[in-house]
Amino acid sequence: MEEDTDYRIRFSSLCFFNDHIGFHGTIKSSPSDFIVIEIDEQGQLVNKTINEPIFKISEIQPEPNNFPKKTKLDLQNLSFEDGRNQEVNTLVKYTDGDQNHPSGSEKEDTISDGTSKCEEKADVLSSFLDEKTHELLNNFACDIKEKWLSETELIGLPLEFSIGRILDKNQRASLHSAIRQKFPFLITVGKNSEIVVKPNLEYKELCHLVSEEEAFDFFKYLDAKKENSKFTFKPDANKDHRKAVHHFVNKKFGNLVETKSFSEMNCSTGNPNVVITVRFREKAHKRGKRPLPECQEGNVIYTAFTLRKENLEMFEAIGFLAIKLGVIPSDFSYAGLKDKKAITYQAMVVRKVTPERLKNIEKEIEKKRMNVFNIRSVDDSLRLGQLKGNHFDIVIRNLKKQINDSANLRERVMEAIENVKKKGFVNYYGPQRFGKGRKVHTDQIGLALLKNEMMKAIKLFLTPEDLDDPVNRAKKYFLQTEDAKGTLSLMPEFKVRERALLEALHRFGMTEEGCIQAWFSLPHSMRIFYVHAYTSKIWNEAVSYRLATYGARVVEGDLVCLDEDIDDENFPNSKVHLVTEEEGSANMYAIHQVVLPILGYNIQYPKNKVGQWYHDILSRDGLQTCRFKVPTLKLNVPGCYRQILKHPRNLSYQLMEDHDIDVKMKGSHIDETALSLLISFDLDASCYATVCLKEIMKHDVL
Repeated sequence: MEEDTDYRIRFSSLCFFNDHIGFHGTIKSSPSDFIVIEIDEQGQLVNKTINEPIFKISEIQPEPNNFPKKTKLDLQNLSFEDGRNQEVNTLVKYTDGDQNHPSGSEKEDTISDGTSKCEEKADVLSSFLDEKTHELLNNFACDIKEKWLSETELIGLPLEFSIGRILDKNQRASLHSAIRQKFPFLITVGKNSEIVVKPNLEYKELCHLVSEEEAFDFFKYLDAKKENSKFTFKPDANKDHRKAVHHFVNKKFGNLVETKSFSEMNCSTGNPNVVITVRFREKAHKRGKRPLPECQEGNVIYTAFTLRKENLEMFEAIGFLAIKLGVIPSDFSYAGLKDKKAITYQAMVVRKVTPERLKNIEKEIEKKRMNVFNIRSVDDSLRLGQLKGNHFDIVIRNLKKQINDSANLRERVMEAIENVKKKGFVNYYGPQRFGKGRKVHTDQIGLALLKNEMMKAIKLFLTPEDLDDPVNRAKKYFLQTEDAKGTLSLMPEFKVRERALLEALHRFGMTEEGCIQAWFSLPHSMRIFYVHAYTSKIWNEAVSYRLATYGARVVEGDLVCLDEDIDDENFPNSKVHLVTEEEGSANMYAIHQVVLPILGYNIQYPKNKVGQWYHDILSRDGLQTCRFKVPTLKLNVPGCYRQILKHPRNLSYQLMEDHDIDVKMKGSHIDETALSLLISFDLDASCYATVCLKEIMKHDVL
């Protein structure tokens, strides 16, 4: 197989967004130079037992609204006393599209609309809004409601109402939540820190099918997004009408909820009534993959913990833990993947293992440069993306100016950092997403899976590098002989994924069906990882093409996210707007609002040259008819959207001479005058520190 030479220039050819000069330096000289700490959904660093920062950067003041210390806003229990309004920003947690679906504290079966709760929402609004704005908002809501109830059109009424600019993001988030909970028939959108309130046309459409009371309660239920809760419409004996309700809910919110009809006995007539029940879609990680006795009895044990690993691939760490605990890798769940050459902290959950059992292997796993702590019982698994982001503490050593640059090095470094802090960086997927092999990369395997080329995907997975070590000797033997049993005897024990595939191939044979069974020996999260690698590669190429074609202008046919407070990729099509010719000419949107689709079956493409580029790429890769579903492997790829620019948060830095910091590079001889950069920042989930550093330094960092 020929070496993928194109891959070697793939990341060196990615474009930059800023125009500063940059500088050279070395990252990951040792794992301790690159520390990654996951930030959970509550905004807390998962290494809670470590109270002191990794680097004490006392001279640089942190930015306001410290990112990892935000907590979730509970609108049901929050109260504001006089003189405490300024503390609101420390109570807010806003992520994963919570502007549209804030957490509520409703009971599992129903969402009630008691007077006291309405009063609480009014109190929350009063704490944020001045009396006049609050009154105008109430008047706007009443006008909309009266027009709808009278079945007249909104002629003569303003179609939107501006709350004004709210500079603090946390206050914006809580205002979005409070308004939607008090007025489910309204929607809120963010425009350059301004909150705009509009009529919820989907609410009005539902009112044509069900009572206004049901529509009100249904949208409160949707907005609360309470896990494991359900909503039930009133009994309905008309099958055609029920069908229309099913169709409406699934068409508008099918990616979020599912509907089912159930019969219940009418006590007065003795005849069955049928009700439609809505519930949030079950996450993939909750669906049982094996008929375990404890699953049937509802007694599955889940143990959560924080994993610290050093210079170790995550899947290798999971494989080792699985062996020691007597479970399989798919019993582990996690929120995100982490770097290998680094010290990383991340949350994990393991099934069928008690906290005591996990504690018993603490000493043993230390030999593999792993530690587990914060061990505790929980009720459920984790899912990919169930995190706020990641915190990074990084040392960049041996700083040097670019060739022929006569400027002061310190000034160059500060200029670069401040530029990216202000303007952001292109939100590329980092090279870690695609593996570091020189012959085969994860995106190639993903493409083969999408094309249902199972045998080719297996061979790609087991293609050796030009290295003479036990792993690559075993892979070379397999490609030469297709002898799975013989290869198993050569493959080291720690290569858990390779051995799982080989054991399945030995059992089922090197046939198309045997290869399918082999892929099923890996957890769903690993199978989908390869497909996501391919869609990520295409997204990287798409954003480079977009910026090369149109630059920083927002043009007709671009896709923009109307809600600037969304921090992740999991936002619905309803949040994506196609820029019109008039909007493009009027410069209504900024480049940081532009998003590009990540391939899948439920996305829309830009309506300009970029959209045509996507279709050309699909044809190039033989996917012009691809539905982005691989039924044989139970893989569904709905797709999503990714912002083309991101900003580092809470960024602080310090320039130091190498002899002033802890140097842990073995055998290194460092000039005492060499400069190093200590830099710390937070990134949203699915953003890459190496990509941010590449934009700062203006040269390849890996």
